[in-house]
Amino acid sequence: MAKGWPEHLFLVGCGNMAGQMLNRWLDCGLDPSRVTVLRPSGGPVADGVDVVTTYPQALAHGTTVILGMKPYQVADVAAQLAPLCHAEVSMLSILAGTTLGDLRARFPATGDIVRAMPNLPVGMGQGVVALYTDAHTSPSGRANMEALLGPLGLSEWMADEALFNRVTALSGCGPAFLFRFVDALSRAGEAIGIPADQAARMAMATVQGAANMAAAAQVTPATLADQVASPGGMTREGLNVLDADDRLLTLMTETLEAARDRGEAMARGD
Repeated sequence: MAKGWPEHLFLVGCGNMAGQMLNRWLDCGLDPSRVTVLRPSGGPVADGVDVVTTYPQALAHGTTVILGMKPYQVADVAAQLAPLCHAEVSMLSILAGTTLGDLRARFPATGDIVRAMPNLPVGMGQGVVALYTDAHTSPSGRANMEALLGPLGLSEWMADEALFNRVTALSGCGPAFLFRFVDALSRAGEAIGIPADQAARMAMATVQGAANMAAAAQVTPATLADQVASPGGMTREGLNVLDADDRLLTLMTETLEAARDRGEAMARGD
Protein backbone atom coordinates (compact mmCIF):
# COMPACT_ATOMS: atom_id res chain seq x y z
CA MET A 1 0.00 0.00 0.00
CA ALA A 2 1.44 3.36 -1.06
CA LYS A 3 0.46 6.59 0.67
CA GLY A 4 -2.38 4.83 2.46
CA TRP A 5 -4.15 3.66 -0.69
CA PRO A 6 -4.85 -0.03 -1.36
CA GLU A 7 -3.73 -1.52 -4.65
CA HIS A 8 -7.40 -1.63 -5.59
CA LEU A 9 -10.73 -0.75 -4.03
CA PHE A 10 -13.81 -2.80 -4.88
CA LEU A 11 -16.99 -1.18 -3.55
CA VAL A 12 -20.13 -3.26 -3.36
CA GLY A 13 -22.72 -0.51 -3.46
CA CYS A 14 -22.07 3.21 -3.45
CA GLY A 15 -24.96 4.84 -1.66
CA ASN A 16 -24.94 7.93 0.51
CA MET A 17 -22.33 6.87 3.07
CA ALA A 18 -20.02 4.86 0.81
CA GLY A 19 -20.31 7.63 -1.77
CA GLN A 20 -19.20 10.24 0.76
CA MET A 21 -16.20 8.09 1.69
CA LEU A 22 -15.21 7.53 -1.92
CA ASN A 23 -15.56 11.20 -2.82
CA ARG A 24 -13.29 12.16 0.06
CA TRP A 25 -10.66 9.62 -0.97
CA LEU A 26 -10.73 10.86 -4.54
CA ASP A 27 -10.42 14.46 -3.34
CA CYS A 28 -7.38 13.40 -1.31
CA GLY A 29 -5.58 11.90 -4.28
CA LEU A 30 -6.82 8.33 -4.71
CA ASP A 31 -6.35 7.37 -8.35
CA PRO A 32 -9.85 6.62 -9.71
CA SER A 33 -8.37 3.92 -11.93
CA ARG A 34 -7.78 1.93 -8.71
CA VAL A 35 -11.50 1.89 -7.93
CA THR A 36 -14.27 -0.40 -9.15
CA VAL A 37 -17.85 0.03 -7.99
CA LEU A 38 -20.46 -2.70 -8.30
CA ARG A 39 -23.80 -1.02 -8.94
CA PRO A 40 -26.85 -2.86 -10.29
CA SER A 41 -28.04 0.38 -11.89
CA GLY A 42 -24.73 0.90 -13.68
CA GLY A 43 -25.01 4.61 -12.96
CA PRO A 44 -21.77 6.62 -12.98
CA VAL A 45 -20.05 7.43 -9.68
CA ALA A 46 -17.12 9.74 -10.47
CA ASP A 47 -14.85 10.49 -13.40
CA GLY A 48 -12.43 7.65 -14.01
CA VAL A 49 -14.11 5.20 -11.63
CA ASP A 50 -15.08 1.93 -13.28
CA VAL A 51 -18.69 0.94 -12.60
CA VAL A 52 -19.79 -2.66 -13.20
CA THR A 53 -23.14 -4.40 -12.88
CA THR A 54 -21.81 -7.93 -12.35
CA TYR A 55 -19.11 -9.44 -10.18
CA PRO A 56 -15.63 -9.88 -11.67
CA GLN A 57 -14.17 -13.33 -12.27
CA ALA A 58 -11.48 -12.73 -9.64
CA LEU A 59 -10.17 -10.21 -7.13
CA ALA A 60 -6.49 -9.33 -7.40
CA HIS A 61 -4.09 -9.60 -4.49
CA GLY A 62 -4.07 -6.36 -2.50
CA THR A 63 -7.74 -5.62 -3.15
CA THR A 64 -9.76 -4.02 -0.36
CA VAL A 65 -13.46 -4.82 -0.59
CA ILE A 66 -15.85 -2.31 0.93
CA LEU A 67 -19.33 -3.56 1.76
CA GLY A 68 -21.50 -0.47 1.29
CA MET A 69 -24.84 -1.94 0.25
CA LYS A 70 -27.93 -2.31 2.45
CA PRO A 71 -27.39 -4.73 5.37
CA TYR A 72 -30.30 -6.96 4.34
CA GLN A 73 -28.45 -7.71 1.07
CA VAL A 74 -25.46 -9.33 2.78
CA ALA A 75 -26.57 -12.93 2.19
CA ASP A 76 -27.08 -12.42 -1.54
CA VAL A 77 -23.81 -10.52 -1.85
CA ALA A 78 -21.87 -13.18 0.08
CA ALA A 79 -23.19 -15.93 -2.16
CA GLN A 80 -21.48 -14.31 -5.16
CA LEU A 81 -18.59 -12.44 -3.53
CA ALA A 82 -17.27 -14.97 -1.02
CA PRO A 83 -15.87 -17.34 -3.69
CA LEU A 84 -13.76 -14.45 -5.00
CA CYS A 85 -12.26 -13.57 -1.62
CA HIS A 86 -8.97 -15.03 -0.42
CA ALA A 87 -6.28 -14.39 2.16
CA GLU A 88 -4.79 -11.50 0.15
CA VAL A 89 -8.12 -9.65 0.09
CA SER A 90 -9.05 -7.26 2.89
CA MET A 91 -12.61 -6.25 3.75
CA LEU A 92 -14.12 -3.15 5.33
CA SER A 93 -17.80 -3.39 6.23
CA ILE A 94 -20.00 -0.40 6.97
CA LEU A 95 -23.11 -2.56 7.34
CA ALA A 96 -25.08 -1.63 10.44
CA GLY A 97 -26.07 -4.58 12.60
CA THR A 98 -23.83 -7.08 10.78
CA THR A 99 -21.35 -8.46 13.28
CA LEU A 100 -17.76 -9.39 12.61
CA GLY A 101 -18.59 -13.01 13.42
CA ASP A 102 -21.29 -12.96 10.77
CA LEU A 103 -18.85 -11.50 8.25
CA ARG A 104 -16.22 -14.13 9.08
CA ALA A 105 -18.80 -16.87 8.62
CA ARG A 106 -19.97 -15.50 5.27
CA PHE A 107 -16.49 -14.68 3.94
CA PRO A 108 -14.34 -17.43 5.54
CA ALA A 109 -11.35 -17.20 3.18
CA THR A 110 -10.96 -13.43 3.49
CA GLY A 111 -7.85 -12.19 5.28
CA ASP A 112 -8.25 -8.99 7.25
CA ILE A 113 -11.83 -7.95 8.04
CA VAL A 114 -12.67 -4.70 9.82
CA ARG A 115 -16.08 -3.45 10.77
CA ALA A 116 -16.62 0.32 10.63
CA MET A 117 -19.37 2.78 11.51
CA PRO A 118 -18.79 6.17 9.84
CA ASN A 119 -20.96 9.26 9.86
CA LEU A 120 -21.76 11.59 6.99
CA PRO A 121 -19.19 14.32 7.67
CA VAL A 122 -16.54 11.84 6.46
CA GLY A 123 -17.18 13.42 3.05
CA MET A 124 -15.61 16.63 4.38
CA GLY A 125 -12.81 14.88 6.24
CA GLN A 126 -14.50 15.77 9.53
CA GLY A 127 -16.27 12.52 10.24
CA VAL A 128 -16.10 9.97 13.03
CA VAL A 129 -15.41 6.31 12.24
CA ALA A 130 -15.73 3.62 14.90
CA LEU A 131 -13.69 0.49 14.12
CA TYR A 132 -13.65 -3.08 15.38
CA THR A 133 -11.74 -6.19 14.38
CA ASP A 134 -10.52 -9.45 15.88
CA ALA A 135 -7.29 -11.37 16.33
CA HIS A 136 -7.54 -12.80 12.83
CA THR A 137 -6.74 -9.38 11.42
CA SER A 138 -3.01 -8.77 11.24
CA PRO A 139 -1.27 -5.72 12.72
CA SER A 140 -0.43 -4.62 9.18
CA GLY A 141 -4.08 -5.04 8.26
CA ARG A 142 -5.11 -2.74 11.09
CA ALA A 143 -2.47 -0.21 10.06
CA ASN A 144 -3.60 -0.31 6.43
CA MET A 145 -7.20 0.35 7.42
CA GLU A 146 -6.12 3.23 9.66
CA ALA A 147 -4.20 4.74 6.74
CA LEU A 148 -7.17 4.34 4.39
CA LEU A 149 -9.60 5.89 6.86
CA GLY A 150 -7.28 8.67 8.02
CA PRO A 151 -8.53 11.24 5.46
CA LEU A 152 -12.11 10.78 6.69
CA GLY A 153 -11.61 12.30 10.16
CA LEU A 154 -11.39 10.78 13.63
CA SER A 155 -11.06 6.99 13.79
CA GLU A 156 -11.55 5.14 17.07
CA TRP A 157 -10.91 1.44 17.66
CA MET A 158 -13.55 -0.10 19.89
CA ALA A 159 -12.44 -2.78 22.35
CA ASP A 160 -15.94 -4.32 22.50
CA GLU A 161 -18.13 -4.86 19.44
CA ALA A 162 -21.17 -4.60 21.71
CA LEU A 163 -20.52 -0.84 21.82
CA PHE A 164 -21.30 -0.39 18.14
CA ASN A 165 -24.98 0.43 18.54
CA ARG A 166 -24.09 2.91 21.28
CA VAL A 167 -21.42 4.53 19.12
CA THR A 168 -23.88 4.67 16.24
CA ALA A 169 -26.38 6.46 18.48
CA LEU A 170 -23.73 9.03 19.45
CA SER A 171 -21.68 9.73 16.34
CA GLY A 172 -23.62 8.00 13.58
CA CYS A 173 -26.97 9.58 14.46
CA GLY A 174 -25.40 12.60 16.15
CA PRO A 175 -25.24 14.85 13.07
CA ALA A 176 -29.03 14.63 12.68
CA PHE A 177 -29.49 15.52 16.35
CA LEU A 178 -27.19 18.51 15.94
CA PHE A 179 -29.04 19.61 12.80
CA ARG A 180 -32.24 19.55 14.85
CA PHE A 181 -30.57 21.66 17.55
CA VAL A 182 -29.41 24.25 15.00
CA ASP A 183 -32.92 24.43 13.62
CA ALA A 184 -34.37 24.81 17.12
CA LEU A 185 -31.87 27.56 17.98
CA SER A 186 -32.83 29.40 14.80
CA ARG A 187 -36.57 29.05 15.43
CA ALA A 188 -36.14 30.14 19.04
CA GLY A 189 -34.38 33.26 17.80
CA GLU A 190 -37.30 33.92 15.50
CA ALA A 191 -39.70 33.34 18.41
CA ILE A 192 -38.10 36.16 20.40
CA GLY A 193 -38.37 38.58 17.51
CA ILE A 194 -35.32 38.14 15.25
CA PRO A 195 -36.21 38.02 11.53
CA ALA A 196 -36.28 34.38 10.40
CA ASP A 197 -33.59 34.64 7.74
CA GLN A 198 -31.20 36.41 10.08
CA ALA A 199 -31.91 33.99 12.92
CA ALA A 200 -31.11 31.06 10.63
CA ARG A 201 -27.80 32.53 9.46
CA MET A 202 -26.76 33.57 12.95
CA ALA A 203 -27.67 30.21 14.52
CA MET A 204 -25.65 28.34 11.92
CA ALA A 205 -22.61 30.59 12.28
CA THR A 206 -22.84 30.47 16.08
CA VAL A 207 -22.82 26.67 16.15
CA GLN A 208 -20.03 26.43 13.60
CA GLY A 209 -17.83 28.93 15.41
CA ALA A 210 -18.51 27.45 18.83
CA ALA A 211 -17.73 23.93 17.60
CA ASN A 212 -14.44 25.06 16.11
CA MET A 213 -13.58 26.89 19.32
CA ALA A 214 -14.39 23.83 21.43
CA ALA A 215 -12.28 21.61 19.18
CA ALA A 216 -9.28 23.91 19.55
CA ALA A 217 -9.66 24.58 23.28
CA GLN A 218 -7.47 23.05 25.96
CA VAL A 219 -10.44 22.66 28.32
CA THR A 220 -13.69 20.72 28.16
CA PRO A 221 -16.87 22.12 26.60
CA ALA A 222 -18.43 22.16 30.08
CA THR A 223 -15.62 24.41 31.29
CA LEU A 224 -15.95 26.64 28.24
CA ALA A 225 -19.65 27.11 28.96
CA ASP A 226 -18.89 28.21 32.51
CA GLN A 227 -16.14 30.54 31.31
CA VAL A 228 -18.57 32.28 28.96
CA ALA A 229 -21.25 32.62 31.64
CA SER A 230 -20.58 35.58 33.92
CA PRO A 231 -22.34 35.41 37.31
CA GLY A 232 -25.70 37.12 37.06
CA GLY A 233 -25.34 37.66 33.30
CA MET A 234 -27.49 36.73 30.33
CA THR A 235 -25.60 33.53 29.45
CA ARG A 236 -25.84 32.26 33.01
CA GLU A 237 -29.59 32.84 33.08
CA GLY A 238 -29.96 30.81 29.88
CA LEU A 239 -27.70 28.04 31.17
CA ASN A 240 -29.78 27.88 34.33
CA VAL A 241 -32.72 26.83 32.17
CA LEU A 242 -30.73 24.14 30.34
CA ASP A 243 -29.10 22.90 33.55
CA ALA A 244 -32.21 22.78 35.76
CA ASP A 245 -32.75 19.19 36.89
CA ASP A 246 -30.19 18.12 34.24
CA ARG A 247 -32.94 18.57 31.68
CA LEU A 248 -30.61 18.86 28.67
CA LEU A 249 -28.51 15.89 29.80
CA THR A 250 -31.66 13.87 30.42
CA LEU A 251 -33.06 14.74 27.00
CA MET A 252 -29.85 13.78 25.20
CA THR A 253 -29.49 10.56 27.19
CA GLU A 254 -33.05 9.56 26.30
CA THR A 255 -32.36 10.42 22.67
CA LEU A 256 -29.26 8.23 22.48
CA GLU A 257 -30.97 5.42 24.37
CA ALA A 258 -33.84 5.43 21.89
CA ALA A 259 -31.44 5.28 18.93
CA ARG A 260 -29.34 2.56 20.60
CA ASP A 261 -32.38 0.44 21.43
CA ARG A 262 -33.64 0.68 17.86
CA GLY A 263 -30.25 -0.46 16.58
CA GLU A 264 -30.30 -3.47 18.86
CA ALA A 265 -33.83 -4.30 17.79
CA MET A 266 -32.83 -4.12 14.13
CA ALA A 267 -29.87 -6.42 14.81
CA ARG A 268 -32.33 -8.95 16.25
CA GLY A 269 -34.47 -8.66 13.13
CA ASP A 270 -37.34 -6.89 14.91
